[in-house]
Amino acid sequence: MKTAAYFQGTGRRKTSIARVRLVPGDGNVIVNGKPLADYFASEEIAQIALLPFQITNTARRFNAQVKVVGGGFSGQLGAISHGISRALLQSDAEHRAALRKAGLLTRDPRAKERKKPGLKRARKAPQFTKR
Repeated sequence: MKTAAYFQGTGRRKTSIARVRLVPGDGNVIVNGKPLADYFASEEIAQIALLPFQITNTARRFNAQVKVVGGGFSGQLGAISHGISRALLQSDAEHRAALRKAGLLTRDPRAKERKKPGLKRARKAPQFTKR
């Protein structure tokens, strides 16, 4: 483990961007000035964001300060998880194999497809009339 004052990582998912700063501490996670459980609707949903800590067995070693903008709660959860994974990688490079195997280091590129001209939605065409 490196001996820096803090470790930071940026996570992205859909249109959400999360800036994560990990500092040595007892496991508190603050998202946009609120505790994690208060920011997201339920405790079960919030556990998705903490998955990198569980996989690397660092649950009570770091406090996380997160600023997340854009998107909905699903994209924000993914962005936070991605950012925490990248910050944990800075703290200790030995976490790479476990995080990679869980798929937490890969940026999920899926996002809403843009609407094209002449179509009703991204791919839905107007109804075709033959006569």
